Amino acid sequence: MCGIAGLIHRGKSSNVGAEMTAMLQALKHRGPDSTGFAVYGAPKEGLFVMRFKLAEQEDLAQGFAIHQQLRDRKAEVDRRIESSGAKIHDSEQATEYAFRYHLKFDGDMRRLADYIEDVEGVEILSLGHGLELIKDLGDADVVSGQYGLKQFDGTHAIGHTRMATESAVDIRSAHPYWAYPYNDISVVHNGQITNYWNKRRDLERRGHRFVSSCDSELLAVYTADKLESGHSLEDSLHQAIDEIDGVFTYLVATRDELGMAKDVMAAKPMVLYEGDDIVALASEEIAIRTLFPQEIDTFDPYEGEVRVWKA
Repeated sequence: MCGIAGLIHRGKSSNVGAEMTAMLQALKHRGPDSTGFAVYGAPKEGLFVMRFKLAEQEDLAQGFAIHQQLRDRKAEVDRRIESSGAKIHDSEQATEYAFRYHLKFDGDMRRLADYIEDVEGVEILSLGHGLELIKDLGDADVVSGQYGLKQFDGTHAIGHTRMATESAVDIRSAHPYWAYPYNDISVVHNGQITNYWNKRRDLERRGHRFVSSCDSELLAVYTADKLESGHSLEDSLHQAIDEIDGVFTYLVATRDELGMAKDVMAAKPMVLYEGDDIVALASEEIAIRTLFPQEIDTFDPYEGEVRVWKA
């Protein structure tokens, strides 16, 4: 079933971490297996922010040896960053297996990302200027608390509560997805894509990388491919409705935009509130109402509808 949510503030920052936590917690019943956030903060000039993990949460049950392996993997990540000419400006540890780095680097980002991910068990969750992607097992309050998101100021965010239906209950299969190695693109999705393997093989032949077998990841990579080819976000969403088969509603965020697309059958729900200085969307109205003490008017986008908003 899954639940998705998004919000964007026009011309100002807000505590989007706390706001998205409240929205996703209201959607907990739609997906109890994992929760994910893509939050967009103010970039630090000249620095990239990287979120990465060294293992899956379930790996910690393997016994004492895994803890030494995590320390070894972390040391090897640091060594590879330094040997590539990048500099670690600062770092934070969220869990035993999840980290946040600010990096200074002016080289080939794809080459650096590939080199880091060659370390066994390591996966980069996001690498960009404004985007920080956080996902883990548990509900929104649990994940947000673990990663300190309730004090995250930014302009916009998207999020997802997942009910695993086809792929595993792990961090790798949780949403949102980052479009590796393109900066600041993230996607959350509710639905099923029926031409996933054909589209995936086409994108892989063009040099794109996938980290999971979840069909939702296709939408992130597809969007990145379109933007890299010079299309606007709005163009990519319209083209997706024509080229992606299945039933879907999805949200895409970039460094300064939030977009929505709904397939022509409109089988997957979406509720929208659009005010003068904030836009909020979610699978159910209850999530939007966590943001507003006053009465508001919401509506359902039409089938085949595309919308894009700027921060």
